[in-house]
Amino acid sequence: MERIKENSPSILIFPWLGFGHINPFLELAKKLSKMNFHIYFLSTSIILKSIKETLDKNSTNYNLSIQLVEFHLPYLHELPPHYHTTKDLPPHLNSTLIQAFQMASSKFPSIIETLKPNLIIYDGFQPWVATMVSSCNIHAIMFYVSSTSGLAYHFHQFLHGTSNLTSFPFSSIYLHGYEIKKLDIQPIKPRDEKAFAYMILKSFEQSHNIVLLNTCREIEGKYIDYVSTIGKKELIPIGPLICEATIGEDEDWGTIQSWLDKKDKLSCVYVSFGSESFLSKQEIEAIAKGLELSKVNFIWTIKFPKGVNTTMEEMVPQGFFESTKGIGMVIEGWAPQSLILNYSSIGGFITHCGWNSILESMSFGLPIIAMPINHDQPLNSRLVEELGIGVEILRGKNGKIMKEEVAKGIRKVVEEKTRKQVNLKAMQLSVKIKLKGEKATDDGVKKLLKLLC
Repeated sequence: MERIKENSPSILIFPWLGFGHINPFLELAKKLSKMNFHIYFLSTSIILKSIKETLDKNSTNYNLSIQLVEFHLPYLHELPPHYHTTKDLPPHLNSTLIQAFQMASSKFPSIIETLKPNLIIYDGFQPWVATMVSSCNIHAIMFYVSSTSGLAYHFHQFLHGTSNLTSFPFSSIYLHGYEIKKLDIQPIKPRDEKAFAYMILKSFEQSHNIVLLNTCREIEGKYIDYVSTIGKKELIPIGPLICEATIGEDEDWGTIQSWLDKKDKLSCVYVSFGSESFLSKQEIEAIAKGLELSKVNFIWTIKFPKGVNTTMEEMVPQGFFESTKGIGMVIEGWAPQSLILNYSSIGGFITHCGWNSILESMSFGLPIIAMPINHDQPLNSRLVEELGIGVEILRGKNGKIMKEEVAKGIRKVVEEKTRKQVNLKAMQLSVKIKLKGEKATDDGVKKLLKLLC
């Protein structure tokens, strides 16, 4: 690791180890580098390798303006280097990865001493960043990459406790009882440094004067104002920051494209639950039966945790592939999501409601069929319904996925008789984002850069 001697001021970018965080931070890094800033991008070796591959595919040469810097995690026998990311991480190792990340904080001051950045932009998992650099006369700014409506909900919980969530001023943002139980939501206790929500709110508190948001006022204006008021910070929306579409060498985009070309406009749904949400066999079977029952064309991409020896054939109901031949395509592994979502034959997106996936869908004007799994996803799903740009698939008792409701949600968005209203609202929001969002992003970044003057 060495400091590049240049006349340009430098910014250290330091996200959490999940690609739902890495991707918007990388898009911000690209924007800043185009404004003549030298970027240090700090992460683990397994993530930096992926970033380098992404940047090498890009038409813009970022090799001189974005410098990749390794953040070394301590050696733990159960957490080898290829698990220094949430991608493909077995669920039982999530807490171990967080622990290793926090243990590595002791190495951060030496990194700052070597690189001497003019500004640091950090994530919600690192409240210690701002504390450690305060004596170095370096400003540290938090970039919150999830929904601001979800942040508002957690802030309210912190101030008023879980027993008074009914007083949250936005009634459309809520959790079902089974979701509260599944997410194990407890009161956020002061100085509970292991609690996820505590780390986020502490990072917010430590941020110098402002907090950056991966959203825009057209999507979450009232939530931005609410959090700014109760959090006593200026919030600067700089989103949506969405990854550029790239095609890997191992992805057969030609086959996917050829399949989509044979389908009518808006006649297909794309089904994906992200790279970090893994479904049980019972959930996969219910979704498969729902797709079959809907009789709607679909592309379904699915991943299994690394080290799990199973195949899609073992997980779906017997006869599924035969009964959906011609109307369905199943892809095991990763697929070029943004290219698929932006295709004319795609009329809906069945998603776990990860924030990046929602922003992509919004930007393309594509209606959402929401099926949240965990984390902030249920709250994101409620925002989708509030905006009128999609529907949430109803669950049974204890959150059970029901094939009939899956089919009903798909038909409501894709079938010609019922899709008009949701399509119109999705397209209207997309136009607003394109007209105002990009300018707001540039204005937000310029406002951030005044801190360096």
